[in-house]
Amino acid sequence: MIKENVKKILSEIPSDVTLVAAAKTRNPQEILRAIEAGVTIIGENYVKEAQSAFAVIGDRCRWHFIGHLQRNKVKVAVEIFDLIETVDSLPLAVEIDKRCSRIGKVMPVLIEINSGHEPQKAGVFPEEAKGLIKEITPLKHMRIMGLMTMGPRFGDPEKARPYFVETRRLFGEVQDLELPGVEMKVLSMGMSNTYKIAIEEGATIVRVGTKLFGERDYT
Repeated sequence: MIKENVKKILSEIPSDVTLVAAAKTRNPQEILRAIEAGVTIIGENYVKEAQSAFAVIGDRCRWHFIGHLQRNKVKVAVEIFDLIETVDSLPLAVEIDKRCSRIGKVMPVLIEINSGHEPQKAGVFPEEAKGLIKEITPLKHMRIMGLMTMGPRFGDPEKARPYFVETRRLFGEVQDLELPGVEMKVLSMGMSNTYKIAIEEGATIVRVGTKLFGERDYT
């Protein structure tokens, strides 16, 4: 089922849009089936789960961190991940920079935007994002590559569109600033129920879990 799902979604999305398989709670065998079907990037929400999967899979794919990253997990995260999608504060950025400096790595990152102004969710509010980016740019072991947003969850995918529009607008504004070391090539938006809307609004990365792997078993 996983292989068929992957091939179907890959056939539906434009060639310039990258599929990230959101592997939260999935075991390495499930992840490997997705890779064998054509997935090249695995997204993990938790560092501990990523460690277990990475021990089995290694560099057979690229790894994106897509969950809320705690500062005490950064040391391990920078060793595993090729891109961190969820930078939302200066203290977190400073910790990433410090840990990367010790291993001689420059970490590509995305700034997570809380496009719905949801107090229970991580991410910087859109109106505060440019200020945060300007604070981060002097850090030498990080490179801002773009923005990421979750957006509020709705039963109707169309209701997510305004939040993607807002994040795409902000993406363009940051591009126009032409800040040194800020490349702004990546816009990560959309999940299983909203990725088609996100692509219409400019997403270059979509993070899909349930539509690839099936419903999670929480038992």
